Amino acid sequence: MNRYPFAVEPGKPYVQQVGEWVADVFYEALPEAGFEVRDEQIYMAFQLEKAFAEKRTIFAEAGVGTGKTLAYLLYAVSYACYHRKPAVIACADESLIEQLVKPEGDIAKLTKHLGLSIDARLAKSQDRYLCLNKLDQARTEYEEPELYRELYEALPAFVHKSEGLQAFHAYGDRKMYPHLTDRQWDRINWDPFQDCFVCEKRHRCGQTLSREHYRKSADLIICSHDFYMEHVWTYEGRKREGQLPLLPDHCTVVFDEGHLLESAAQKALTYRIKHENFEQLVTRLLKNEIRETLAMRIDEAIDGSEELFRLLDRHSRAVPGSDRREVRLNGELYGAVARLRATLDAIEEDLVFESELYNLDGYQLRIVEEHLEMMQKALGLFQGSGSLICWATDSPTGLTLVVMPKAVKEVLREGVFSRAMPIVFSSATLSVNGSFDYLADALGIDRYLSFSVDSPYEYEDKMEALCPLHAGESGFSAKMEAAVRMLLRTGGRALMLFPSREELAEFQAAVPGCEAISHLEFAFEGEGEISRLIAEFEVDETKVLCAVTLWEGLDVPGPSLSNVIVWSLPFPPNDPVFAAKRLDAASPYDEVDLPYMLLRLKQGIGRLIRSRDDSGVVAIFAEELRADSRLAELVNDLLPDGVELRFA
Repeated sequence: MNRYPFAVEPGKPYVQQVGEWVADVFYEALPEAGFEVRDEQIYMAFQLEKAFAEKRTIFAEAGVGTGKTLAYLLYAVSYACYHRKPAVIACADESLIEQLVKPEGDIAKLTKHLGLSIDARLAKSQDRYLCLNKLDQARTEYEEPELYRELYEALPAFVHKSEGLQAFHAYGDRKMYPHLTDRQWDRINWDPFQDCFVCEKRHRCGQTLSREHYRKSADLIICSHDFYMEHVWTYEGRKREGQLPLLPDHCTVVFDEGHLLESAAQKALTYRIKHENFEQLVTRLLKNEIRETLAMRIDEAIDGSEELFRLLDRHSRAVPGSDRREVRLNGELYGAVARLRATLDAIEEDLVFESELYNLDGYQLRIVEEHLEMMQKALGLFQGSGSLICWATDSPTGLTLVVMPKAVKEVLREGVFSRAMPIVFSSATLSVNGSFDYLADALGIDRYLSFSVDSPYEYEDKMEALCPLHAGESGFSAKMEAAVRMLLRTGGRALMLFPSREELAEFQAAVPGCEAISHLEFAFEGEGEISRLIAEFEVDETKVLCAVTLWEGLDVPGPSLSNVIVWSLPFPPNDPVFAAKRLDAASPYDEVDLPYMLLRLKQGIGRLIRSRDDSGVVAIFAEELRADSRLAELVNDLLPDGVELRFA
């Protein structure tokens, strides 16, 4: 915005004036434009006023249909205008970002009906962009080379030229390649091991061009939780390297679907070490005129890294329901880590001496030193008893060791919540049994404001909740039979939610052999770009959408979504992150597993009723609800007033 949204009175507190303007918007402007304004929405707006006035963190829990997005956008845009810094709206994932900025979305509504000019720009995660180097490699390899050659030939002409660009030109975004499966996209997208700082194509890269574009936003920068956490984690390192932070200075942050921020932090606040990349990096030094002692230590470090990763392969095992391999720490691994660290120490000392001789390129040297420093920090956590969580992941080019500081909330407390600015957590599910302490403690938030408002919708005659498994039924075949019954009941029109990709894959493999539902069309997450799958699901009324990541954020009003099928209760996986949480809990089931499951299940149930005219059924495939009365009662408490869980 290049003007205030209202006439400002000098000498009067600005946030108070924003509150008065927001009241006018809800009581006059929006009703005149034909909007249904709700008491819950107005209550939320005035709660937000206090958070912005006092620059506090607030948990804003508001049920489906409250209109919470409009409420926080009004404050964010006004605050950005006053401070002349953008506000950041961090969404749980890319599908939520797309819903916020779509032509009929809330930003477009404010622009149209309030006459506002809002400068909103997208800051998408790095892995949502094409990597030119990986594409160049993929088009010459044996797997689907024709596909990647076509993508290469379709690149904008300026990518292959050297003259300066006259204007911003967006390209390379995942959304521009909707026909690619996730597996195909992973072969050509950015990944953490791309050495972007020394890439010759860096200034022609779609990611770089987009970054230069969104940094100039005057009002709103819309990104994912993952990207915001990546900004926090890399802030100091990028400054040391002479790089700009991922996000510019901003005046406020809204975490939409804020209950998912912890998992985004766990994903971003990690160190990743891969032998192949380490070897490629340090062997660059051997191409320079360096002393023989340094060359010998580089060879020793490569051997030490190979030894460490051989041991990791031997002492790690796959975890069902997770893409992470559990690492069984032991004396052999600790010894390999200690030896590699000692060699890296010696190399770092040698590099100080070499830098004084000016035998090495200064920029290249800084990149190597940053990588070695990262490795030392990561491996150093192994020597602090109980200070790390680690796991390994597989890839075609070998294992990756992922190391995360155990005290993630300390990083969040210092990097996010210590800042004197309003921070809004917005979601329909932020509390557990009426308390926000579970989320606040996990994120390192010591002081906060909070409120809860229920959905304004009448659910009693609109929603049916079932557990369709009969007593004694469990396992895949029973669930498959129940799924057939439920899908035939609504003629498709269903969202099927799976807790893990393995369970989704098992169902996907069984569908072609099931004649009873052969007339239905299915879309499976991973078959294409997710926003395209959602758009097709909205248009094709009888389609069935099967997903792992759409427990929250999906907003499809109307008959296309008349049936939500929960394949299994979404308890957290037994991966290293949750294993560490359980070890720190007095009652792991009650303090870790149950709260996580209940929050996620409530979000999944919330996908069904998205407007006053919606109706349908939620089916939960969980035979354990029959055997565990306490669990059944807790699940029943998640349901809206007037809706009771019924058993088949």
